[in-house]
Amino acid sequence: KLTDKCVIATSGMRADALALHKHMQTRVKLYRSKFHKMPDISVIAQMLSNTLYGRRFFPYYTFNLLCGVDSEGKGAIYGYDAIGSYDRVNCGAMGSGSELVIPILDNQVKDHNVLDPEPPVDVTVVENVLRDALHAAAERDIYTGDNLEVVTIDHEGVRFEKEPLRRD
Repeated sequence: KLTDKCVIATSGMRADALALHKHMQTRVKLYRSKFHKMPDISVIAQMLSNTLYGRRFFPYYTFNLLCGVDSEGKGAIYGYDAIGSYDRVNCGAMGSGSELVIPILDNQVKDHNVLDPEPPVDVTVVENVLRDALHAAAERDIYTGDNLEVVTIDHEGVRFEKEPLRRD
């Protein structure tokens, strides 16, 4: 958690992820002390890109999604490659199970390949689709972790829920 409305989700080497999180938290604190306000999600997105690009010759071994609420109150998700190139996306997944999860999100959340598209109106619908997709990925991909952490970001702040994926 970087701010009360922003989270970086990482997969990859645990030590690199912890180092990157600590570095980004420090950068956000420096921004707050210099400008006397919390940085917007777009500012943090550029900070993360600069940080990753600055380490391009000895990169952090992480796959990152930056999620938060922008200045207009809309959800923002930024997906990154290893050297800092990024793009704002509607939904995303990173890690070994992402190839299994992305088609489900495309169909159920983004309404790709659906005859009568109806975007989800309730956050619980999206959370349940996410849970189902990650449970399916965990059954088929041995590198997907044993726990699911659902992070909900809205105007009220950030909420965390954790549940087991595998029960064997």
